[in-house]
Amino acid sequence: MAICELEFPAGLKAHEFGSPEVLANALADQVAERLTAAISSNPHGTATLVVSGGKSPVAFFKALAQKPLEWSKVCVSLADERWVPTEHADSNEGLLKRFLLQGPAAEAGFFSLYRATTTVDEAAAATDEALKALPNIDVLILGMGDDGHTASLFPDSPHLKEALDLNSERRCLPMLAPTVPHQRLTLTRPVLASAATTILSVSGQAKLDTLRAALAGNDLAEMPVRAFLNPSLEIYWCP
Repeated sequence: MAICELEFPAGLKAHEFGSPEVLANALADQVAERLTAAISSNPHGTATLVVSGGKSPVAFFKALAQKPLEWSKVCVSLADERWVPTEHADSNEGLLKRFLLQGPAAEAGFFSLYRATTTVDEAAAATDEALKALPNIDVLILGMGDDGHTASLFPDSPHLKEALDLNSERRCLPMLAPTVPHQRLTLTRPVLASAATTILSVSGQAKLDTLRAALAGNDLAEMPVRAFLNPSLEIYWCP
């Protein structure tokens, strides 16, 4: 049901669920449906899913992995990544391989953002070039931090202005997070905004308060999630 206590821009769709488990299952159903439709309609018979990492989406990953998709026709990637090796506990890629790319879902293709270079700037440049091969994004799942960041678009990060510029030619940029590990890689706004379907999944009162604050203003640098709060976005929220 709709989150009626929030004021949304015209047409913004919001869905409220009773618990994280119910939200995770509903989100998995929706994503599976959208990916199946994309496989059927895309000329090459494939679909691309881009997700966010962190602990919050683990239940969603587990639920989605159980869906009877044509996984061999799905390409999975990340909206952002910590600049750490895949085997590191903080790696989003490692998280996906543990909780999503399992069983039948292991047949999906995976596009890695991480590059083992000397510096994070070199990694971002290499990933930026490689992203030319990433198919158009059919489904994008975003999260949001209490500071209003999404992907790794952090307030006050040195490259934030370029990353939020819709005319930027960069697909990937290095970002500086306020929490360890600090060095991140993120897809830029032009790439993220190109997704056919974008869903923002958040839970808890603190995130609801952050979302309310984001909707009340328009300074993208202050709360980068604002760049995606438009009528094409769907919001999934639970207490």
